[in-house]
Amino acid sequence: MSDVLDEIFERVVASRIFRNRDILSPDYIPDRLPHREEEIRRVGSVLAQALKGSRPNNLFIYGLTGTGKTAVTLYVLQRLEAKAKQLGVNVRYVYVNTRQRDTPYKVLADIASAIGVRVPFTGLSTAEIYTRLVRALSKQQGVLIVVLDEVDWLVRRRGDDLLYKLTRIGYDLPPGSTKVSLVGITNDVKFVEMLDARVRSSLGEEEVVFPPYNAEQLRDILWERASQAFQPGVVDEAVISYCAALAAREHGDARRALDLLRVAGEMAERENSPRVTVEHVKKAWVQLERDRIYEVVSTLPLHARLAILAALRAQHISGRPYTTTGELYSHYRELTQRVGVEAVTQRRISDIINELDMLGVLSARVVSRGRYGKTRMITLAADEKTVLSAIAQDPRLREIIRELEEAE
Repeated sequence: MSDVLDEIFERVVASRIFRNRDILSPDYIPDRLPHREEEIRRVGSVLAQALKGSRPNNLFIYGLTGTGKTAVTLYVLQRLEAKAKQLGVNVRYVYVNTRQRDTPYKVLADIASAIGVRVPFTGLSTAEIYTRLVRALSKQQGVLIVVLDEVDWLVRRRGDDLLYKLTRIGYDLPPGSTKVSLVGITNDVKFVEMLDARVRSSLGEEEVVFPPYNAEQLRDILWERASQAFQPGVVDEAVISYCAALAAREHGDARRALDLLRVAGEMAERENSPRVTVEHVKKAWVQLERDRIYEVVSTLPLHARLAILAALRAQHISGRPYTTTGELYSHYRELTQRVGVEAVTQRRISDIINELDMLGVLSARVVSRGRYGKTRMITLAADEKTVLSAIAQDPRLREIIRELEEAE
């Protein structure tokens, strides 16, 4: 066994494929961000006011996944902080991903920790942490820029009270103390419509929309990263173009393109191949699609999971490869009774079906039935085993899943 491990370790250490794998990580902030010059200029022009000791306007950044929102924001802030040090101006920033730090307590704790306030892991009220944060900021000077990434995730689950407090924190601070500016980042272009009007007006002082990349732009991004991440001659034009084309089909998602190239490289490395090929990319696509669906489904609310199970149950019982909204809702109501939760309305289930369609979990296609009007044909759009495996993480639903599997 030790010989096998030694072989694996040596293969990675003396890799013929990678020179620096981390460069393909979505967390890596490169020295240059191709095709985002205009967005860098706009974000930079808003936040640059901090260099004069002024509070920058709150900034709201939105666009689809993988359009460079986080990378551009952190790139600008790193440069801004470095410039502030040169000028002797106190400018700091704190970055919080609210999908990972998914409660107001955790978000405030991260902000407090960034300015030197120690907060216990648990045990305080959110109001107490906020009070401590304000007290500390009132004793300090300079500018603090708070970045809340995937802010829609927090608001959907916890409401927008924390967001309202943070956008109005300046009113709780005395003159001459720290000036606080907020940057909100979201993948949901309709998210702003969910916010309370007061929060919307405070957060949306400035807005920047990031358009998706096209295939040519993705190719440029991939070539730039690949030249640093891979050994010379390992990746060719066909591989880069294929990755770019697949990601462009997925709404111009650069993160997806980089993940695809990285996983393809890892597969080539495991196979001890001297080069990354299009076949490696195809295998990587299948693996990433399974991983993405698993992650999406495992984080869905209970009623969305029940809607998926209702769709599968309806198909299994009817013997058809599709179901309709009415049939799905009937099965959904039966499942809610079994689980012991109150059913939502059919209109809400219809909205959930639309959301699952957008996520690529269900396919809901409207078809005409002539004089009988129109109906929605709902089918599972993802791998069934992957979906059921993700839903099975909820112990309340395992018995229903077992029955579905036995019915096949």
